[in-house]
Amino acid sequence: MKISSAIVGREAGPDQQQIDKRWLMAYNAALGEVSAEPHPLFPVCYEWPATQALRKSTGLQEINARLVHAQHDLTIHRLPREEKLLVIGRVVACLQRKPGTLVVFRFETRDAKGEPVSTSHYGMLYRGVKLEGGDRSLASVQDPPPHEMALPEIGAIPVAATAGHVYTECARIWNPIHTDPEYARAAGLPGIILHGTATLALSVSAVLEKMKIEVRRLRCRFSGMVPMPGTLTVHAARVGDEVLFETRIASGEQVIERGRIG
Repeated sequence: MKISSAIVGREAGPDQQQIDKRWLMAYNAALGEVSAEPHPLFPVCYEWPATQALRKSTGLQEINARLVHAQHDLTIHRLPREEKLLVIGRVVACLQRKPGTLVVFRFETRDAKGEPVSTSHYGMLYRGVKLEGGDRSLASVQDPPPHEMALPEIGAIPVAATAGHVYTECARIWNPIHTDPEYARAAGLPGIILHGTATLALSVSAVLEKMKIEVRRLRCRFSGMVPMPGTLTVHAARVGDEVLFETRIASGEQVIERGRIG
């Protein structure tokens, strides 16, 4: 099983997405929040169709069961509102890593006037898959730097057994490893796991509840799986103009590391 680095540069879009109040409210509801204000992680919703299109055009959809979300880097130029947005996706890197191949998509979203709304770099690790053609990159791909201090716990978040199903429908993001136990086990997982973006969104909400900070850029690495039901604990501290954060499951294992909001 291989991925060719020749897919670097492949594009999808522009994909038009209509953002409405119902979608904004539904996403917040999936996180246990009652609000029509856009959540900082909402861009993952309107990026999803472009993600699917890129996976299909590159052949990555055929090995989707090998995929885990490895890292995320989101820049918010402004929060979305009820409007039409255009999303362009591009494969910007294929890199061999010890556990598999890291593929990075970049999504650039603009409004009807052509003004930027958000830019995301979405890193996906294909477990056990070899890279053919050697490393190739059109953009600098860097992990967020590690934290140099211990972070205090700021809150605990219960994760219901149905959290994956609710997030899937409200975000309009569909991957059966989050909802279908049989599919998840066939993919080599112990059972269904919570979406990485759901874990990240819950963590960001916990940070924003305790600390006032404008989310202009958000970075992290995903380092573990979140079983359902369960409990997340979020650890965070302000350092200069940033908030550093990490998230753990009940066993103490980190599932989000090197988190930074600034």
